[in-house]
Amino acid sequence: MTTLLHPADTLTRDALTVLQPGFTGTSAPDWLLRRLGEGLASVGLFGRNVDSPEQLAALTAQLRAEREDILVAIDEEGGDVTRLEVRGGSSFPGNLALGAVDDTRLTHDVARELGRRLAECGVNLNWAPSADVNSNPSNPVIGVRSFGADPGLVARHTAAYVEGLQSAGVAACAKHFPGHGDTAVDSHHDVPHIAAELRTLQERELVPFRAAIAAGTKAVMSAHILLPALDGTLPATLSRNVLTGLLRAPASEGGLGFDGLIVTDGMEMQAISATYGIERGSVLAIAAGADAICVGGGLADEATVLRLRDALVRAVRDGELSEKRLADAAARVRALARWTRSAGAPQGGVAPAPEAGLVAARRALRITRDGPFEPVTSPAYVAAFTPVANIAVGDETPWGVAAELARLVPGTETGTYGDALAAESGTPAWTEEILRAAGERRIVAVVRDVHRHAWMAGALDALLVARPDTVVVEMGLPQAPPRGALHIATHGAARVCGRAAAEVIAGG
Repeated sequence: MTTLLHPADTLTRDALTVLQPGFTGTSAPDWLLRRLGEGLASVGLFGRNVDSPEQLAALTAQLRAEREDILVAIDEEGGDVTRLEVRGGSSFPGNLALGAVDDTRLTHDVARELGRRLAECGVNLNWAPSADVNSNPSNPVIGVRSFGADPGLVARHTAAYVEGLQSAGVAACAKHFPGHGDTAVDSHHDVPHIAAELRTLQERELVPFRAAIAAGTKAVMSAHILLPALDGTLPATLSRNVLTGLLRAPASEGGLGFDGLIVTDGMEMQAISATYGIERGSVLAIAAGADAICVGGGLADEATVLRLRDALVRAVRDGELSEKRLADAAARVRALARWTRSAGAPQGGVAPAPEAGLVAARRALRITRDGPFEPVTSPAYVAAFTPVANIAVGDETPWGVAAELARLVPGTETGTYGDALAAESGTPAWTEEILRAAGERRIVAVVRDVHRHAWMAGALDALLVARPDTVVVEMGLPQAPPRGALHIATHGAARVCGRAAAEVIAGG
């Protein structure tokens, strides 16, 4: 690929500075280290880059040996979306569990401990928290990642999370502006259209973002959603009306007055890449007011970085993108890097709170009993009803109660039942298979968003008719009526949520 300008050129350096690319492997590739020397100022880490805290700390040290002020970002929400513990499940419950407890001190403390662990590994920017109001319970991409459906509750916990995370020296990034909760479409696959009127947006979706900004969030991430009330043509990430006219504009002009870093959601997501392409999309995003381009979840190579760098440089040369706008964006990236090195660092460190996540998970449980309940003290059979995971969560992180219950009740076994199997065999045959596998053992049925999946609801109903003593654990959004001899709503599928539920099932 032809380089448009010399690598030392200011314009080229600024174009590299606004990129937040990913890479493959658990150590930094040579190409990435070279680009850090040429102006690249940020990297994004994913589950593929993390083996252990020690390995991650070594990786970030390797990056800082090349550029001391680098921003190292990660998508670590805790709960269902974890990168630090992608192979074992998170030590922290997600937002919905914290919202269910509704103790802002607890939310602050959980976020602070999460931030402490990130900082200890050398990560200084977290693409969290989700500040979305989950106003549509059929939402396929937010769900338990939201603190809840009430704007006031979401706002106070978003603020507490931002303050807790940043008290550990890690910059928070409230997402997905201006709110991804009122949609039934996942922007990883298509462009969600949100028909809400401006007044509804002001009274619902924007409330948590105002709270995040008031709490001092250092960054806000845009959403790839189309809101005709704000812009009938371009999705929020590419819309000047949304990013500059709403998010940046002062309160006196009806805006939110945010002066920190605006980060895009992943540019490979189909909502952008399938319609605009990532090069064109990146140019439009910077022109609209974004300061940092998140890319690398799927395209994680040097060629992608060079394509985006050169597209931005070319856009300035052609007069499509203001050189001042690009320079301003780069300056905001550098300003956040300075914060993480100085004002953001806590004085005297942060005291470890290793049990904070488990305490929160236990408090988040909502338990319903259908009469007296006999704890499961002999080997049980766990039937895990497994829907297809959304891309943000991924399918590589284990979830459920089986591992934790087997630890408490040795000999417990599990079987996995997904929507593909249901379509092939039909609910009756499926139920018979579960009963056959369980034999005389108690059955624990683990479901996730049962209200969104007809196959899951049908299979659960049939199972409860055959075995009324079945324990039901809902690890998604608890919208369906509680059913089963014991029904536990965990408000998330993190490892600690599974542990808390298993303790109850085993009578602990």
